[in-house]
Amino acid sequence: MLDINAQAARAAMPFDHLIPALRNLFAIGCEVPLRHNHTIQKEGQDHGTVLLMPAWSEHLGYFGIKTVSIFPKNSAQGLPGLFSTYMLHSMETGEPLALIDGNEITSRRTAAASALAADHLCRKDASRMLLIGAGRVASLVPYAYRSVRNIESVSVWDINEAASSRLVETLRRDGFDARVVDTLDHAAFGVDIVSAATLSTEPLVLRKYLRPGTHVDLIGSFTPTMRESDDGCFDGTSVYVDTDEAPMKSGDLLSPIQKGVLRREQIRADLTSLCRAENPGRISEEEITVFKAVGTALEDLAAAAMCYRALQC
Repeated sequence: MLDINAQAARAAMPFDHLIPALRNLFAIGCEVPLRHNHTIQKEGQDHGTVLLMPAWSEHLGYFGIKTVSIFPKNSAQGLPGLFSTYMLHSMETGEPLALIDGNEITSRRTAAASALAADHLCRKDASRMLLIGAGRVASLVPYAYRSVRNIESVSVWDINEAASSRLVETLRRDGFDARVVDTLDHAAFGVDIVSAATLSTEPLVLRKYLRPGTHVDLIGSFTPTMRESDDGCFDGTSVYVDTDEAPMKSGDLLSPIQKGVLRREQIRADLTSLCRAENPGRISEEEITVFKAVGTALEDLAAAAMCYRALQC
């Protein structure tokens, strides 16, 4: 059994290969049971969450299970808010084939899925991005998007300004015109793409700031209590999701649905429909497109299979 650490996994999953791998498996499909979601409560302390995410594909010949632990208060201790591991098995025999660093699987496939959606939903000339968040996933989003659009400038906002500054320095070294923004106001939202990847429980993306033609990419809200956008972001916009789990999991969708701002049948399509060309995606230069993702084990399996094949002796 291979033990694939973070550095090896990162090198085995470049975005220009990972995005097509996701596109292919979304188009073909695989078996993805509903994830297990459990609360970890420690008396006198804030709770954490553990997710169990299985998937299997006869086409790929593998099945796998990812475990994810989410502890939002970890940032106060200088730790990531999310840890995960991935175990890949043979579909034929059940033999364990690889233990893969799940943080790399999760962060890279998440950024890649957003870029995959953007390839269908962004304007072709989109080049300016507002990145809300400067954590592990957010830091990868501009690189993933650069595989599908000519991203030139990136404005970064994070509740931790030092984290924003560090990310901006890295982005500049890698050829982006990057800068820190202090406030999320009209000036900050004067971009083509707004991508949010945070653990926020309060809206950060407000409809009043969105210009016609903007693509909004909401990554962070994967529980009912998490929010990155206000209800107005779903009023009269073109809404897409990664899977049909999103309206059941994300506070970003649950709130406007409960308030009647958005009906579930108004959600245009999911990534499967987009990748199978069953939905055209963006249809005008002026529409505001909103993509809400909660993640799916299909993405993990596609990434893990690609990683294993690249490193298999």
